[in-house]
Amino acid sequence: MSDISTVSKLQSARQKVLEQLSQVIVGQTEVIDELLISVFSQGHCLLEGVPGLAKTLMVSTLARTLDLRFSRIQFTPDLMPADITGIDIIEENRDTGSRAYRFLEGPLFANMILADEINRTPPKTQSALLEAMQEHRVTVGRNRHPLPQPFFVLATQNPIEQEGTYPLPEAQQDRFMFKVFVKYPSFDEEFEVVRRTTSLETDDIQPVLKAEEITALQKIVRQVPTSDHVMRYALALVRQTRVDQANTHDGGGIPDIVRQYVMWGAGPRAVQYLVLGGKARALLYGRPHVICEDIQALSKPVLRHRLVMSFLAESEGFAADMLIEKLLEETPTKEDELFRDPRFQSLFAA
Repeated sequence: MSDISTVSKLQSARQKVLEQLSQVIVGQTEVIDELLISVFSQGHCLLEGVPGLAKTLMVSTLARTLDLRFSRIQFTPDLMPADITGIDIIEENRDTGSRAYRFLEGPLFANMILADEINRTPPKTQSALLEAMQEHRVTVGRNRHPLPQPFFVLATQNPIEQEGTYPLPEAQQDRFMFKVFVKYPSFDEEFEVVRRTTSLETDDIQPVLKAEEITALQKIVRQVPTSDHVMRYALALVRQTRVDQANTHDGGGIPDIVRQYVMWGAGPRAVQYLVLGGKARALLYGRPHVICEDIQALSKPVLRHRLVMSFLAESEGFAADMLIEKLLEETPTKEDELFRDPRFQSLFAA
């Protein structure tokens, strides 16, 4: 782990980013924090909110603040994979008359990608993002092309209009570190939005970090120490969601509410992102180590899109966030309490 100056640098960077974004974005501090945690953890984000909440503006302004190359892809039903990855074209040398293939880069070749309304394009094009998100490269023909670093995909979804859309499959949703809900502003925030957007005010966004500095800070995040207790706490939260474990271990420590409302629980990637996100959050808040509060703060954005809720849950309006709140209430944060509880002893033995 780096020294205290590095912790202070990341904490200071967070404050400067918030100051720069506040020139354009009113409120939404929690959303911005989750985006920054995703960036410094080398993760991708799925943003969901109704139209008009400045999701696109927030992402593009964040790219300006971090001095990153920004690319926006507007997903539509007729968008093809080659439209985002790029294509090989035949180019003729006018001097020699010879012809050769040349790769023409698509909009994925940037640092921060805004996949706008990702659920409006068919699965064939959605899946073209998978390799880019996981491997940070694209394959066209027989050639693999590395993407610039750092690389982030921030995708948006409109939760209202579902007709003519293509919901992301669970496997692809799992690739996103967070699913962030962008909510309506408060009265005072909306008042300020109206005041700014109906006047001649202009912004003066100044870059806070450069791409090389972000890459270096991403490596530092992974060096943040995490106690075994904090990792067990993260495991306890995630393993409680796996209702299928109850069939083989006489309950396996799975709560009744999970058996009732969950069809499929979160996988190991959820634990990895909870711990990794906790490391980034700790540094952004000026701490050199992870605590249980970091895991709690990130549990909803990490888990909400990894839980497949049952039909009963949907019919009763019992959302994934409500289940996560119940799990947080019933999972002890103190190490001795967690170990003494017979239910968690059974859960860890499964």
